[in-house]
Amino acid sequence: MIRTDLLIIGAGPTGLFGAYYAGFRGLSVAVMDSLPQPGGQITAMYPEKLIFDVAGFPAIKGQELVDRLVEQAGQFDPLYLLGHRAEKLDHGDDEVKVTSHQGLAVVAKAVLITGGIGMFSPRRLPVGQEYEGRGLRYFVPRLDELAGLDVLVVGGGDSAFDWALSLEPIARSVTLIHRRTRFRAHEHSVDRVRASRVRLLTPWEVRDVFGDPHVEGVEIHNTATDQREIVWVQAIVAALGFHADLGPLTRWGLKLRARHIQVDSAMRTNLPRVFAAGDIGDYDGKVKLIATGFGEAATAVNNAVPVIRPGAKVFPGHSSDAG
Repeated sequence: MIRTDLLIIGAGPTGLFGAYYAGFRGLSVAVMDSLPQPGGQITAMYPEKLIFDVAGFPAIKGQELVDRLVEQAGQFDPLYLLGHRAEKLDHGDDEVKVTSHQGLAVVAKAVLITGGIGMFSPRRLPVGQEYEGRGLRYFVPRLDELAGLDVLVVGGGDSAFDWALSLEPIARSVTLIHRRTRFRAHEHSVDRVRASRVRLLTPWEVRDVFGDPHVEGVEIHNTATDQREIVWVQAIVAALGFHADLGPLTRWGLKLRARHIQVDSAMRTNLPRVFAAGDIGDYDGKVKLIATGFGEAATAVNNAVPVIRPGAKVFPGHSSDAG
């Protein structure tokens, strides 16, 4: 059993900043996440993508942002409990116990849920799933893993176009196929792909994957003309979207609205000693931005402090006064 002042559930940007801010307020903090590394959705889905709306950075890659947040939180030595899915919540008189799916129990004076979109899993490619880990992937944590390869990207959303544009300078070739002639991706991204050396094919879909033991090629099918073609590739990036849900959190008695946890202006949920911030939290007028999550994390931590330490002030003063 682990004891801490504050348990943060979710190691994405909001949770990592919350860990820093909790340390700044003098709290001991543990951070639990079902993924094996910090960063949440950013690390898993778009570590190489540029983010343009984080204050102080004209542009910053997702993984670099995560690395800096980990460094910032590291000043106060948070305890990371990675690979642990928060499974069960029990209330005591003045504490909360959260038990992970591996049986690890964390007793805290307060809990801050920063689980983003919740647990997410990729939509599987209908064929060739036996090649997962052998050339077929759904995320690209490190672009250089595909340097010099022939790559097939499948999908028509922002992720598919982002991967294609990111891989185009380093891959030997990039082919992007989508089963429809219209795309969900931003028009600007579509125009950039059309102007690049990426081969863009619509309306095509993957009918077969072959190779031994790794992917060597795919058979694709034009759904309009019934034409078939072999594309020789060593890597497939299936960017078909993902399923997301709150998992065990739906059984905790939290007040939910459309798969989000309802909070008040102090980021309090309907459960005592339980707060929520970031994309997982919801209130009227909510704007889902990383910048918003940072502010909500600070708000949640500051309002949790007098719960954890009765008599303490909500507002700590400005960090520049701390020296």
